[in-house]
Amino acid sequence: MGLEGWNAFGDAKMQHREALGGNKFVAAHGRKLPSDSISQKFYLQNEMLYSFSAWIQVSEGNAPVAAVFKTATGLKHAGVVIAESNCWSMLKGGFTSDASGPSELYFESKNISVEIWVDSISLQPFTQEEWTFHQDQSIKKIRKSKVRIQAVDKQGNPLPNSRISIEQKKPGFPVGCAINKNILTNTAYKDWFTSRFTVTTFEDEMKWYSTEVSPGHEDYSSADALLGFAKEHNIAVRGHNVLWDDPSFQPGWVFSLSPTPLYKAVAKRINSVMSRYKGQVISWDVVNENLHFSFFESKLGKQASAFFYKLAHTTDGTVPLFLNDYNTIEDSRDVATTPAMYLRKLREIQAFPGNRDARMGIGLEGHFSTPNLPYMRASIDTLATTRLPIWLTELDVLSSPNQDKYLDQVMKEAYSHPKVDGIVLWSAWKPQGCYRMCLTDNNFKNLPTGDVVDNLLQQWGSKTLMMGSTNSAGFFEATLFHGEYEVNITHSSSLAHSSMIVSTNASQQSPVIFQVTV
Repeated sequence: MGLEGWNAFGDAKMQHREALGGNKFVAAHGRKLPSDSISQKFYLQNEMLYSFSAWIQVSEGNAPVAAVFKTATGLKHAGVVIAESNCWSMLKGGFTSDASGPSELYFESKNISVEIWVDSISLQPFTQEEWTFHQDQSIKKIRKSKVRIQAVDKQGNPLPNSRISIEQKKPGFPVGCAINKNILTNTAYKDWFTSRFTVTTFEDEMKWYSTEVSPGHEDYSSADALLGFAKEHNIAVRGHNVLWDDPSFQPGWVFSLSPTPLYKAVAKRINSVMSRYKGQVISWDVVNENLHFSFFESKLGKQASAFFYKLAHTTDGTVPLFLNDYNTIEDSRDVATTPAMYLRKLREIQAFPGNRDARMGIGLEGHFSTPNLPYMRASIDTLATTRLPIWLTELDVLSSPNQDKYLDQVMKEAYSHPKVDGIVLWSAWKPQGCYRMCLTDNNFKNLPTGDVVDNLLQQWGSKTLMMGSTNSAGFFEATLFHGEYEVNITHSSSLAHSSMIVSTNASQQSPVIFQVTV
């Protein structure tokens, strides 16, 4: 690579080096400010999406290192990695350019005592059309299967020209929305919600400050009622949340507790809510937002979260125990919750004695302003190396003239990623409005955001109805989104009729072959 194209940035000194194995890289040393490093210039095109990667190492210990593009319209933070000494770490990220013009890439780290070493940078541009094409190709590959259905008589002989209908009864990819107790007494809300979604999260009703307003006096009536509603309509429920590390969202009475009574109250809380709903939820958000906040750590020690996951695993080890936080995919500038910091927290919890076998999950809240799709994709790629389930758990978009457009972009990006397992929208309805984004007005007529959701659900196969006839060998072929389907076959000669439920999913070898006896 040599020094061609590279410049010293700030007061750093630049040097070309070669490792023992012959690997060549550029090093920035003699740093005095976080931004002192090395730089390279690029010309950016307006509205292009850029995927960025680089291999980073530091001279000693470990330190977060960020890649930043200095442009005429401001700084574009492409991504961050916790770089190590003695090994290379990949920094993955990206950004969307909002103007054409020159830019300068540089690296920064608050730890000015370390040298920053850089190798093999890559900046790949994509047009909006190319990005969308990749999403569509990915969806076709990971969310759909070819299906061959053969109609046969009782002797196993094929029945050509049989009439066949295939109707989706349940999508394979869960898309849901938060709810609150308003739905229990509002028929229009119930009808609107149950006709669309297969999973939900309770907005407040399961949280500690809702169920134990005063110490020792638990009231789960609202959560119980919402769970009963969900069961009645075959809607899965995410357990949200057991604890919340934000001091602003604690039961008022916990602040006066000294460490020992606080520990006992927390242990009682974990056992109470998780035992009550064990077997009735598909996952738990155990310590909410413990990357941004540290209420329990400040009272009970830095390993508090890890210990609470141990208690949670002991109480209900049947479903994944999620971390859940914001800005990991939304905002590359938030150093508290970069993918690297998320993985560090996850590994701390997993390394705690007793947690090795705990089933963990990655919760990405998804409270977006202006989406950075390349950064979102790269961040999920990084988190996916854990092979843990990944959900967008509280998805919404800040109100703006482009709110519906941005929601469409984010939902498509999540759905097209092979490692994303589900989406929950954070749009529980209240008469006075929603948290940040409503999907309907107060008469449950769709807003533009609601239309986005409906259009995507339809595109992704919701309530698909396909009709046709079997060929001369009795086969009917189709490409279906993963899910459960009701297949009805009628053969004209005998008026015989048969119906069965078939399922398609990503684990099946394509084409999936079913035989239906008529």
